[in-house]
Parts: sequence; C-alpha cells; structure tokens
Amino acid sequence: MAPVTNGRVLFNAIPEDYPVPGKTVVYDTTETIDFENVPLNGGILIKVLLLSLDPYMRGRLRAPEIESYMPAFPLGEPLTGGGIGVVLRSENDAVKAGTHVRGWLAHQQYYIAPNLSMLEVIDRDSKLDWSVYIGAAGMPGETAFAGWREYSEAKKGEVAFITTGAGPVGSMVIQIAKQDGVKVIASAGSEEKVKFMREIGADVVFNYKTTDVREVLKKEGPIDIYWDNVGGDTLDAAMEFAAKHSRFIECGQISGYNQGYQPMKNPGLIFAKCMHFHGFLLAVLRPKHSAAFQAEVVPKLVSGEYKFTEDISHGLDKVGDVLLAIQKGTNKGKAIVRVADE
Repeated sequence: MAPVTNGRVLFNAIPEDYPVPGKTVVYDTTETIDFENVPLNGGILIKVLLLSLDPYMRGRLRAPEIESYMPAFPLGEPLTGGGIGVVLRSENDAVKAGTHVRGWLAHQQYYIAPNLSMLEVIDRDSKLDWSVYIGAAGMPGETAFAGWREYSEAKKGEVAFITTGAGPVGSMVIQIAKQDGVKVIASAGSEEKVKFMREIGADVVFNYKTTDVREVLKKEGPIDIYWDNVGGDTLDAAMEFAAKHSRFIECGQISGYNQGYQPMKNPGLIFAKCMHFHGFLLAVLRPKHSAAFQAEVVPKLVSGEYKFTEDISHGLDKVGDVLLAIQKGTNKGKAIVRVADE
C-alpha cells in the first residue's frame, strides 16, 4: 500500500494570552505513513477517531522551563491529549487489531503508541457514541464524580454553587448534587447554557455576564459547597457569601489561564469562616473512585437519566479554533474533534 498523508496538529508558538488559531498551533500535512510497513518496534498502530479538547490544555502551551503539574507541549511536535482510536496493527500481545483504545493520543491521524501504559482497551454500550467515553462517561464525568464524592461532604438541604454549570464537568456536578438532595445555584455565560442548567435540575440559574453574582448569592445563600471552575472575582464572591465550615472544591480557574491569576481579595475569610479548600487532580482520585463511577454514573448515561451536551467539530484542522473557543467559553458542550470515522 502506498504511503498516505498523516495530518498532525503541531505546537508552533507560545501564545501571549489567548491561543491564536493558525499561529499557536498549525495543521501540518507534510508527513506520510505506510500502514503495512511502518516499523512498530513492539508497539501498536492506531487510527485516531476522536480527540478531547479541554481547558487544562492551555497550561501546556507554555515554555518548557516553566514548571507545572503537566509537562509543556514540545514546540514543533504534535499536541497530545485524551482520545479514542482503533488499532490497525499490533505487536503487543495484550491488544489485537480492531480493538478500541482510550487514553493519551497524539493529535494526528495515525499514531504509533510504544505500549499501553497511557492507554486502556475499551468497549462501549451500543446506546452511547464513542464520543461520550471522552466526555460524560470519561475524564470530565469522572472529575465531577470523584471530586464531589471525595470533598463535598454533602448533606440534604445544603446549598451548593457550581460555576460553568453547563460545561462537561459542571453539568455532571449539578446532577450528582441534586441526587444528594442539595439546593444548586449554577452559573454559565449564555442564555442557551442557562436553559440547559435549568433542564438538568439546577434550582437557581443565572448568566454571569448579565447578572451580578453577589446579588444572587446574597439572596440564595449562604453556600455550603462551592465548585470552582473559574476562580477570579467569582471565587471572591463565593467566599463572601459562604457559610461557616463551607467546602470549596477547586477543580479549575479558567479566568486566569490566559491573562494571569488575580489574588484573593480577602483570604482572611478562610479562617474567619473555618473554610475547607480542596484542590485536586483526577489522576490522584481516579483509583479510589473509578469503579463506583462505572457502576453508578455510566448506567445513568445509558438510560438517559443523566444528560449531557457535546460540541463536535470535524477534522484535525479545527483543533486551533476549538482550543480558542474553550478558553473564550463559546463552545456549547463537551469540546470534541472527530478526526475520522471507522
């Protein structure tokens, strides 16, 4: 078989603030691959089907000397991240051709994985598309479940404030919190997203771009649990209207990802109100909560009891646009790039 194009998304330039499509990352078609003859050296050849694009990826678009909890993307090399692919060839006895794998994939059409250390063999329920397994039934859903179960200490009748409540993590937190009998206040950045939050059970919903968060929290609080995806002034507001012994679950702070983090306005509230702050990474909590997530959450996605939204773009050349949309908050669901059909 003649070599075919192996399109790739390369990290081209470190952005000053927001990533710029076509500059920060570029779509490259100069590489080719021969499926039948390319050396695998004991690895597996994967056709990439779906890629997950997520807010944390902005932090990897940085200079390598800047330390963080995840490594920087190497300049000139393909981006990497969560995804799903199908195995075309294998020299690994643990996986056969035709098997689907989920995990760490390069942002390219075809990828040779040296081993399965960053991948898992996965099957799907026929009622769910593969895309759901990198969204509500994947990392975002697991993040919501593990963080809430580990740190919320939710009691029936308590009040929770959940930011980015229409996003892939926040929307799952809303639904899990409601099943725990919690009153949920939730915010998002468009009327369409506000409507979705209401549909999935949030008790009080508002558009933070048109409504004063402090007015809402003053009326509907005090809050016992705060799920933070945004940081910045919204975090300050949550602290101002928090109850004593409130739990703050720090999942992310996207307001600081592109233009820098702002300091807390009144950190003294932490001890004055006996607050509990919990920052977490899913990789740390996953071993403890993965089995319960599969048993409790995935069946509810299959049955339709838990709702989710997806924003699927087609083609690797759309990655740059999707990365920017996530940072700007203009995506309308879990951001996924469909690289190819099977």
